[in-house]
Amino acid sequence: MSRSNPAFRIPRKRLAGMQGAWTKMWDPPAESNPPTPELLTPNNPVPAFMQAQLPDDFRMNVPGTVERDLMNKVVMPTWDNQKELVFFAFRDNGLQSPLNDGIWPAPTIRVPRGVIFHCLAQGHGPKPHTIHWHGLEPTPMNDGVGHCSVEIGHYTYQLQPNFIGTYFYHCHRNTVQHFEFGLYGMFLVEPPDAFDQQDPNLPNFAGGYPRRTAANLEDFSQFSDKFVGGDPVWGVAGPFDGALEDPDPHAFTVEYDVEALWVLDDRDSVWSDLASNGKAFYPGGALTQDGQLSGEAVTPAPGTDVQRPGFDDQFPRGFFHDYNADYWFVTGVPVPAHRGETGTITSGNIVPAALNSGVAGMQVDVNAEVDQVVLVRVLNAAYNTIEVTFPVDVTIIAFDGRALGVPPYGRYNHAFELKAGTAYRMSTARRFDALIRSSNPVNAFAEVKFFDTNGQKVLDPEPLLVTARIPIVIS
Repeated sequence: MSRSNPAFRIPRKRLAGMQGAWTKMWDPPAESNPPTPELLTPNNPVPAFMQAQLPDDFRMNVPGTVERDLMNKVVMPTWDNQKELVFFAFRDNGLQSPLNDGIWPAPTIRVPRGVIFHCLAQGHGPKPHTIHWHGLEPTPMNDGVGHCSVEIGHYTYQLQPNFIGTYFYHCHRNTVQHFEFGLYGMFLVEPPDAFDQQDPNLPNFAGGYPRRTAANLEDFSQFSDKFVGGDPVWGVAGPFDGALEDPDPHAFTVEYDVEALWVLDDRDSVWSDLASNGKAFYPGGALTQDGQLSGEAVTPAPGTDVQRPGFDDQFPRGFFHDYNADYWFVTGVPVPAHRGETGTITSGNIVPAALNSGVAGMQVDVNAEVDQVVLVRVLNAAYNTIEVTFPVDVTIIAFDGRALGVPPYGRYNHAFELKAGTAYRMSTARRFDALIRSSNPVNAFAEVKFFDTNGQKVLDPEPLLVTARIPIVIS
């Protein structure tokens, strides 16, 4: 289609008179507890599984329902004890003290493919809030994008995840502030039988390893004993008498023995100092000399009765365009480095089962045995570009929640090998899944380079801020 002579024209709507829609996000709806349209009975087995496996740590309050409570303030000292960082944390109301005191990153949600998933969400602080299920495909009312769906209050989200992979959830209210301040967590879709006790001879089998994830590894002989193929045309998409799933729940999946979660994030401590109030973006918000919000009314701009955030408030103009990260993290583990330095995170970090949907043993740094299959899930939660470099060859099997090369999409992409020492570049909110299987011992570090995207000059490379090192030990 020619740009100068297009075959189709899309009429543009004028914005005049639509200011109310634009300002909806800043004018919380009076209805704080809207009903969920077409509410179904949830059949997600994970909350009941957690209650059975973790009776001292977890209580299922609503059958088959995950709970998330937004805007719980957490203050953490920095690794060098120079400052305190404020986080806006999710809390799982099913978790028992002390784990329910606000967690960052938020507890990981794991769910089998194809179940009816419910999440009862409640918000604190200035309303409204949303939960956006990033990369998943709910109905518009349940998607959680500001303006386009329900902004809570108090709401039961409903969705059916149908693609195995790595996703995340986050508040989409004032995303530039709430995401940066930590309102996010991982969302992992697993095979349909991931929480079945498949082998009664293995105690708590469903809450441990090995586990499986989606992949097409037909061309990778090193995984031939761990990989299960399927229909070369339809994959797991059918048609199977109208059902969505292949009769084999393991079709196009690979078994892995060790799982590591790398959530890579940066923080600007000045933002933490000056914008730690949830109303920092509200019209009328105004900073006083001591950095607090005054709450004073603001006079609307001439010719309009609408208070425009970023214009009619008295917050420093351009504040949220001035991002200067000075602290860095890997899944909440601090990187002990200042700007220009290289820091190595501590070893032996294990995600508690209560924060991982009852699954015990998820790692941050990698500790595995020779010939074991290691799955590394990577999320760039920083507000800048990053580069990840592995010390060994890895196989990239999925990107942004979609397994590469799995039919019916096999003609469009494929899994590939990333050689040791090759940098893999990611922008904000991107994810990838990588497999490691080494027949030789490894005692080395993966490197994550955090760049200053905002500080880049045209045609110049992005300034490198910090290099984080993540231990990988295979023995």
